[in-house]
Amino acid sequence: MVEPELIRLISEHPCYDESAHRKFARMHLPVAPRCNIQCNYCNRKYDCSNESRPGVTSEVLTPIEASDKVGAVLERIPELKVIGIAGPGDPLANEATYETIELISKNYPDLTLCVSTNGLALPGNAKRLYDLGVRFLTITMNALDPEIGARIYGSVIQDNKVLKGVDAARILISKQLKGLEECVDLGMVVKINVVMVPGVNVDHIPTLVRKVKEMGAYTVNILPLIPVEGTPFEDYDAPTPEMRKSLMDSCGELGIKVMRHCKQCRADAIGLLGNDRSSEFACGSCRSAEVRPILLGDMRDAVAIATDDGANVNRGFGNTSSFSIFSLSDGHMIDKVDVDTNRSVVGTGHKEHINSIITSLRSPKYVAVSEIGSYPFKLLDGLGIKVIVTDATIDKVIEGIRSGRF
Repeated sequence: MVEPELIRLISEHPCYDESAHRKFARMHLPVAPRCNIQCNYCNRKYDCSNESRPGVTSEVLTPIEASDKVGAVLERIPELKVIGIAGPGDPLANEATYETIELISKNYPDLTLCVSTNGLALPGNAKRLYDLGVRFLTITMNALDPEIGARIYGSVIQDNKVLKGVDAARILISKQLKGLEECVDLGMVVKINVVMVPGVNVDHIPTLVRKVKEMGAYTVNILPLIPVEGTPFEDYDAPTPEMRKSLMDSCGELGIKVMRHCKQCRADAIGLLGNDRSSEFACGSCRSAEVRPILLGDMRDAVAIATDDGANVNRGFGNTSSFSIFSLSDGHMIDKVDVDTNRSVVGTGHKEHINSIITSLRSPKYVAVSEIGSYPFKLLDGLGIKVIVTDATIDKVIEGIRSGRF
C-alpha cells in the first residue's frame, strides 16, 4: 500500500505519472561516473550535445557543484520538482552520489529525490538511501535467466574481481532481486527499467515483469535498444514502435502500471520530459556539438594498471588488451578499460593507437606498466600522469604510491 504522502509525490513525478510530465520538471545530476558493470548496449566514453540517451553527459559535477547548479536551475525553472541521479555510471558505485543526496536534502528539502541503478550495489545500501530521503528508485533489470543475462552484460565487478558470462549475470540478477525486496520493504516506490533487445530478451520480458510485480514493483518501463557505436550491440536492430507497443500491452495485462512516455534521458537532463534544457546550464566548454572524450575529474585519484591476471603488473603500455583502474583512496578496482589490439605498430597508425589508449584512460594520476616506449611516456608526462614501470603485484604498487615510494 502506497502512503498518502507518496501518492502526492507520485502525482508530481514526471516519470511515475504520465500527466505530471507535462507540468513538472526534473533534473539529473551527473555526479556518478564510475560503473560496476559493463552492459553490451552502453558506451559512456563520448559526449555529444546533440545526442540524447542514458550514459551521456557534457560534464561531471562534484556534489557541491551539483547543489549549486540546482539552485541556479530553480531560479529559471520553478516547476522543478524531482532531482534524479542516473549516471553517467552507476550511482551506487560512487560515494559522490550519497554526498550529493545529503546536500540536496539539506539545501532543497521540498524537492523529491530519485536514484536509478543497475542494482548490483543496492542490497545493504537501500536503507542508506532511504535514510537520506530517497523514496523513488529505478532498477534496470534486463533478465531473470542468467543465460540471457550473459548475452546482455559484458562484465560485472564484484569483490574487486571482473566477472564475465553466466556467473556474472547470476550474481547481478541475485543482487537486483535482493535490492528490490529491500526497497519494497522500506516503502520505496520502485520502477523497473527493461531494455528490449530483439533476438535476446524480448520473449523473456513478460516473465521478468510478472516476477517484479509479485515482489511489489510499482511500475515497469520497457525501453527500446539504442544501437550505440562502439558497443557489442552496435549492429543489432532496434525494436520497431509496433514491437514495443505490443510488448508493453502484453505486460500491462499482467496488472502492473507500464510507463509509456519515457524519453530515455541523458545523465544531465534538465526540464520537462521531451524538452531538454541542459545546454542552457552547461559550462561554456560543453556547448560544442563536437564528439569529444570526457575526462572524469575523480580519475585523478586512480591508477591504471596493465594486467592480464588481475594480480600483477605484467603487460606493456602498447600491448595490453586492457587496463584495470584502481582507486587510490580505498584500493578497490573501480573500472576496466578495454584496449583495441588490432593496431598498427609503426608510423601514424601507431601514434593514433597510443593516443586512443591515453584518451580511453580518462586521465588517471598514475599508470603502471611492465614496459613503455618513449612516445607514450612523453605524452603521459605532458598530461601530468606519472608512469610506473614495474613487475610488482598490484597491491604493492598501490601501497608504494600511498607511501610515496613512487
